[in-house]
Amino acid sequence: MSRIPFSFGDTHARRLGDQEAIAYFSMEIGLAADIPTYAGGLGVLAGDTVRAAADMGMPMIAVTLLYRNGYFQQHLDAEGNQTQTPVRWSPEQILQPVPWQASVQIEGREVQVRAWRYPIEGVFGHHVNVLFLDSDLPENDPWDRALTNDLYGGDRRYRLCQEALLGLGGVELLHALGLDGHLIYHMNEGHSALLALGLLERAVGAAPPDQITDEDIGAVRRRCVFTTHTPVPAGHDKFDWNLVTRVLGARRAQTLRAIGCCQDSTLNMTYLALRFSCHVNGVALRHGEISADMFPEYPVDSITNGADLAMWASDAFAELFDRHIPVWRQDNQYLRYALGIPLEEVQQAHASAKQALLDEVGRRSGQQLDPSVFTLGFARRATEYKRADLLFADIERLKRIAREAGPLQILYAGKAHPRDEGGKQMIRRVFAAARELRGHVPVVYLEDYDIDLAGYLVSGVDVWLNTPLKPHEASGTSGMKAAFNGVPSLSVLDGWWLEGHIEGITGWAIGDRDETSEPSGERADLYDKLEGTIMPLYYDQPLEFARVRRYCIAFNGSFFNTQRMVSQYWKSVYHRVITSGDRGERAGDSTPAADA
Repeated sequence: MSRIPFSFGDTHARRLGDQEAIAYFSMEIGLAADIPTYAGGLGVLAGDTVRAAADMGMPMIAVTLLYRNGYFQQHLDAEGNQTQTPVRWSPEQILQPVPWQASVQIEGREVQVRAWRYPIEGVFGHHVNVLFLDSDLPENDPWDRALTNDLYGGDRRYRLCQEALLGLGGVELLHALGLDGHLIYHMNEGHSALLALGLLERAVGAAPPDQITDEDIGAVRRRCVFTTHTPVPAGHDKFDWNLVTRVLGARRAQTLRAIGCCQDSTLNMTYLALRFSCHVNGVALRHGEISADMFPEYPVDSITNGADLAMWASDAFAELFDRHIPVWRQDNQYLRYALGIPLEEVQQAHASAKQALLDEVGRRSGQQLDPSVFTLGFARRATEYKRADLLFADIERLKRIAREAGPLQILYAGKAHPRDEGGKQMIRRVFAAARELRGHVPVVYLEDYDIDLAGYLVSGVDVWLNTPLKPHEASGTSGMKAAFNGVPSLSVLDGWWLEGHIEGITGWAIGDRDETSEPSGERADLYDKLEGTIMPLYYDQPLEFARVRRYCIAFNGSFFNTQRMVSQYWKSVYHRVITSGDRGERAGDSTPAADA
C-alpha cells in the first residue's frame, strides 16, 4: 500500500518521509462548515494554515482529532438563552479512510487509533493531507470509543485522555504510516504537547526515567516547534499530578517529573511544549512580547497570524480581483495593487457582498434589513473578555447616534462554550440591549455561528467591530478576513490590530495603546468615532469611504494572509530547523523548567 503523497516546490509527487516535512498538530482544524471539528479562531487558523501550505507546495501533514458530535449546534430563545445539541455529520461520507491503525496506552488500556484523511489541494495542484484520529473502534472500551466524540467536552479526565490520544496517538500513527523519519513536529498550542513525550520514548527505548539525559531531550527538541496562542496564564492547560499518573501511567508520570515538567504538582502543557521546542513563537508582535514576559526562561519570537485570502474573499471581491489582479491567488502580496482598482468598482463589489449577507440574514432570522443602512458587525466566540456588550453601555447615546448621524443596524453572532456561564450571560445582555433598541436600532443575533456564516459577515457588513479587554486578544483574525473584502475595523488596539491599524486609512482605533486604559474612555471613544467620523463618512462621502475600503485590501489584505505567515514559518523556523547543525541549543538546553 502506498504512503500518503505530498509535493514541495517544483518537485513532482513524492512519498512523505523521503525528505524532511512538517507534522502540524492542532486540537481543532476548521476546514468547512460540513466538517464541524472546530470551535473558533484556533481551529479556523489551523485550517487556513494547511490551505496556505498546500498553495505553497509545503511538505506538511496535519494531525487532529475527529469529533463525531461536532462542536455543537447552538439554539437561542427569545431571551438569548443558549442551548446546545450535537452536530450530526457523517465523516465516512466526507473523509477517506486510512488503512492503518496504531495503539496508545491510556489509563492502562491499549486504545486503538485509526485515521481519516482529507486532502487539501493548493492553487498549483499540491496537496496537504489532514489526518483525523478516531478511537471509535469496536475493539476499544466504550469510554475510549467516546474520546473522539466531543471537542472541548467532558471533564479534566476526558480532556487529558483526548490530549494523550492526539499527542501520543498521533506520533504512533505517523510511525505506523512510516512517516516519522524526517518530520518536524509543530505544536499549534499546548494541547498536543504530549507528542514530545511520545518522541522521547521512541528515542530512549526502555531506559528508566532517571537515565534520560540532556542529549536525549535535545534530540527531541531538535524536531519540535511550538506556537502559543494564549496571553493569560489561566488559559494554559494544567492537570493535577494524580490525574496525570492515572491517565498516563506511573512510568510516564515519573518520566515527566524526571525531565522537569512538573510545576506546582501539576503538568502544565505549555511548559511541556516549551521544554521540548527549539523554536517558540507568539501569534502577533505584542503577543510575542507578552509571552516572553510570561515565560522568561525561554526565548519567544513572534509570527503574526494571517487568514486564507482565497477562502475568505467573497465571490464579489474574488471576481473583482480576478479582473484587476489575475495572479492574486498564486501570490497574495499582489493585492497591494488593489490601490489601482477604481473606487466605484470597490463600492459595487461591497454592495453585492452586503446584499448576499442581508439575504442570508433574512433566510436565517426572518428579519429584513435595509442595504442602504450603515451596518456594524460583531461575530466571535462569546466569552466575557470579548466584551460583546461594550457597544451597549449607553443605549440612549446609541439612539441619538441613529437619529442624528444616520440610521444604524447591528449584526451579532457567536457561540458560548457550554460551560461558560459568563459567555452565555453576555449573549443574554446583547438580546436585552436589542429589546431596548427596538424601533430605533435593529440588532440581530444570528445563531449557530460557523465558517459559512462568518464568510457572509466579514464580507457584507460596513465596519467590523472588535472590543476585547486588553491584552487578552493574542492576535485575532476576523478583522483580517474583513479587510480582504474592503471592510475596515473599528477595534480596540490589541492583537494584530496594533500592527494593521492606520487611523482613518485601514479603520479606526477604540482608545489608545495603553493597556491600563479605562473602559469608560473606550466606550466614549467608540461612540465619538461612530457619531463624528465613521457614519458621516459613510453617508456623506461614500467615495471616501470606498477609499478606506481599498486601503484595507491593499495594505492589510496583502500582508495579513496565511501565505505570508506560512512563508515566515518556512524561512524563519522550519528551514532553519532543517539546516541547523545545533538546532537543539536554541531554546535553552540548560533545562530551566527543571528548576521551576
